[in-house]
Amino acid sequence: MKIALLGYGKMGKTIEALALAKGHQIVYKKGSDLEVGQLHMAEIAIEFSSPEVAVQNITLCIEHALPVVSGTTGWLENWDQIIKKCKASNGSFLYASNFSIGVNLFFMLNRYLATLMEPWNEYRPDVEEIHHTQKKDAPSGTAISLAEEILKHSKKNHWELEHKAPEILTIHAIREGDVKGTHTVRYSSPIDTLSIKHEAHSRDGFALGAIIAAEWLLGKKGVFSMNDVLDLK
Repeated sequence: MKIALLGYGKMGKTIEALALAKGHQIVYKKGSDLEVGQLHMAEIAIEFSSPEVAVQNITLCIEHALPVVSGTTGWLENWDQIIKKCKASNGSFLYASNFSIGVNLFFMLNRYLATLMEPWNEYRPDVEEIHHTQKKDAPSGTAISLAEEILKHSKKNHWELEHKAPEILTIHAIREGDVKGTHTVRYSSPIDTLSIKHEAHSRDGFALGAIIAAEWLLGKKGVFSMNDVLDLK
């Protein structure tokens, strides 16, 4: 594949290294202080930038009929706008809050656990995420995805950061060191606690998942997720 990288931070650089190792080409890359190559030479774009420019980057790809895989979080208030534009343009767009294969299996575990716990109101759910201090958004997109699935099977109204009200699902967002990403879902009662946890050891899992998603998306039209890539029903 001939890849355009939109966003050239730590994730962009990791994607570049792994993509080259798999025999792909990087024909364009753009960061906050970098622009190299030519976008029109690309067959597909992988977008890991920042919430401030994600919508602009994705829109640019759609307008150039360039399939785009995006892993930037913190911009989803503009989701409907992007999806409408993609469908109107017969474009190709794949978004995931987390591209790690392990995390997407974790999402499925979370969904199943939420359905099991639905009748047991004495258990109070909460979500905790820990990331490196340079992460710009809080909570993480992964934590929000976990929380939204829990809400479908809970009497909680919505999620909030660090909130104790019984009708609200609490998300704890912790920033420390160079943590790659740890997510824990807990169900706590007066007598016991049940929890599931995913801990990333490096960024390679996220980067490799994004490349796998790009390989899968090439030649397809529509709006997709990692559930489609991994055939998770």
